[in-house]
Amino acid sequence: MPSTFGRHRRKIDPSTKEAKGALGMSYIGPANPANLEWKAAGLTEPDFGIIRQYRLDRLRAELKSRDFAGALLYDPLNIRYATDVSNMQVWCLHNPTRYAFVATEGPLVLFDYEQAVHLARAFPLVTEARPAIGWFYMYGGSAEGERKLCKRWAQEVADLVHAHGGGNKRLAIDKCEQMGITMLAAEGVEPVSSQEFCEEARKIKHPEEIKAMKRAVNTCEVGIAAMWKHLKPGITENQLWAKLHEANIARGGEWIETRLLASGPRTNPWFHECSDRVIEAGDIVAFDTDLIGPYGYCADISRTWVAPGKKPSNMQRTLHQIACDHVAFNKELLKPGMTFHELIKQSFQLPPDCVEQRYGVAMHGVGLCDEYPSILFREDGEAAHDGVLEPGMVLCVESLVCPIGGREGVKVENQVVITEKGIEQLDEFPMDLVPEL
Repeated sequence: MPSTFGRHRRKIDPSTKEAKGALGMSYIGPANPANLEWKAAGLTEPDFGIIRQYRLDRLRAELKSRDFAGALLYDPLNIRYATDVSNMQVWCLHNPTRYAFVATEGPLVLFDYEQAVHLARAFPLVTEARPAIGWFYMYGGSAEGERKLCKRWAQEVADLVHAHGGGNKRLAIDKCEQMGITMLAAEGVEPVSSQEFCEEARKIKHPEEIKAMKRAVNTCEVGIAAMWKHLKPGITENQLWAKLHEANIARGGEWIETRLLASGPRTNPWFHECSDRVIEAGDIVAFDTDLIGPYGYCADISRTWVAPGKKPSNMQRTLHQIACDHVAFNKELLKPGMTFHELIKQSFQLPPDCVEQRYGVAMHGVGLCDEYPSILFREDGEAAHDGVLEPGMVLCVESLVCPIGGREGVKVENQVVITEKGIEQLDEFPMDLVPEL
């Protein structure tokens, strides 16, 4: 079994060459083509020493305000937020082999894939790394095997709660199956299912996080430019979408959460993922990036184009103008102190034939991925939760214009940060149907 490390290990200064060489996805090396692109765009390097401490402090403040002894995190995005240690993020979304214990007042213990505990050595805020106990069927081999592994897991987690909770036994857990909840309770822990504390912590970004996100958006837009360059009649949707992946991965990006690119009649209704359909001259081509870029930050922007070879039709121009007006109108409303319900009541009203096939939300939060809050449409107002816009929130402002019975639809989206005075837009790629680069 790999050796663990604890609080007495030699710390590594995160600003040194030694640390940067070990930081993986949080460090962009000198050979990365994005460095020259970011320099040309005037995008300064984010300070991840500040970012990591800020994120952990926000998590602990939320835990303290809710009277939790600590938290047990399984969601890979929550683990990343707390520790910044990345390991097989997508694989771990469906194989629970990593988790982190965050004491409200005490250690941060990362339980990683057994052969990967060394990954945390260069991250000073991780007090200790241990091999995780995966108690799902793939490892247990039987229901009885699962139960035995789960009992070991529960005992180890409970020991941490009892040692560092100061008598408080309340443990916030973002994701866990019922058997784990039951066995933790049997060990004297009070498990509480909670995503709230993570989402509330993540909703306000530090200015250094905005620097990282601007770089992720820039990389996304390099990929979008490559897509536009390669968009010719005869290319398939899959081939076009691959250009975005290629640009992202080559620049230290991590993955793309969806495959939302469609052309021609596949754009209405929306949510057809990309296929081997051959794009024809004059087709609408619409996409939503949902891209997890460099540093693990999300660039979630949408554009709609008309494939070269034919001029945009009057209908295509009309739909696109409605979508752009929709986004522009709603962006103008955004200001700190505004409640979600006020925003919904004042928001843009889509034409009647576009309401039924509207997008799921008018706006949503974004950070390491799409996240809280969700701002709904007027038609959904009664179901909408309320809240307040605050400086440091990052929102994606959406529009989907798909008229009932129409041949095509249009999807556009901007990513903005709420400031003390209004907003700053993070994406810069032209919104035109036929962009001039």
